[in-house]
Amino acid sequence: MVEFTAKTDASPPKNFIIEFLESTPPNRLEDITNLFLQDGVNWRVPLHDIQLHCSSKKCDGLRVFQCIDNAIYPKQGAWKNGFLTYACRNCQQTLKIYALRVFQDSSYFNGKVMKYGEFPPFGLPVPSRVISLISPDRELFLAGRRAENQGLGIGAFAYYRRVVENQKGRIITEIGKVAERLGASAEEVTRFQNAAKETQFSTAIEQVKSAFPTSLLVDGHNPLTLLHSALSERLHAQTDAECLEIAQEIRLVLTELADRISQALKDQTELKQAVSKLLNRKKGDSPLDAEKK
Repeated sequence: MVEFTAKTDASPPKNFIIEFLESTPPNRLEDITNLFLQDGVNWRVPLHDIQLHCSSKKCDGLRVFQCIDNAIYPKQGAWKNGFLTYACRNCQQTLKIYALRVFQDSSYFNGKVMKYGEFPPFGLPVPSRVISLISPDRELFLAGRRAENQGLGIGAFAYYRRVVENQKGRIITEIGKVAERLGASAEEVTRFQNAAKETQFSTAIEQVKSAFPTSLLVDGHNPLTLLHSALSERLHAQTDAECLEIAQEIRLVLTELADRISQALKDQTELKQAVSKLLNRKKGDSPLDAEKK
């Protein structure tokens, strides 16, 4: 059990250290406003609460984490290394440890900061529904996620592109299952089956665009078109930062599509089971009749 102390600074000023800890991958050097606050005669990195994903069975979601160990006291005009340890306020078990390098400028309040690393590693866990959708290329996708977490844009983009290109047939097949569950005609179902075998992604998209389930649209757009557009970007014509941005877009669209497919198939399965039970239940087997007996 983690013992909590009252280290958290109340009412943090407007700054970016919270966002930096929560959202910035390792090996990024950032200029941060209000990176330091005065603690008596000394200055230190503020210990604000942050929000992170807690993977414990009790939480398994976004939770508030409190700094429970170590403070980093800078020396003006020089770099200083240090560690910050955070613990989940809810389960009081999951820990997050940051290794930081900080520099205090002449304003005392502001400075530079870089993550050497963090444990557990940076990034949200990959949802199981995404792994299920692209399972034959699971390891490639996870390699792309690791590259993205480390800020390696070209590597992340290359991995994600291979996954989508390799698994486009599987993805289209799953979309076809949703269309069939939602009442697509036999001709439309056949179109999805043929598109899944098509080698040209653009041709496959064209074949099924008129039968694409509206429930799977992402912000009103066909996610296959969005993915194809992202994959069409020339890898070596982009900077690493641009490739990282595109890679993130590919992952987010793929994750949203996987979520919508999973939810649509789940909803239809549950509805079908409910209807079947209602139709098959004999009048004498209803709960009200059972009570009367």
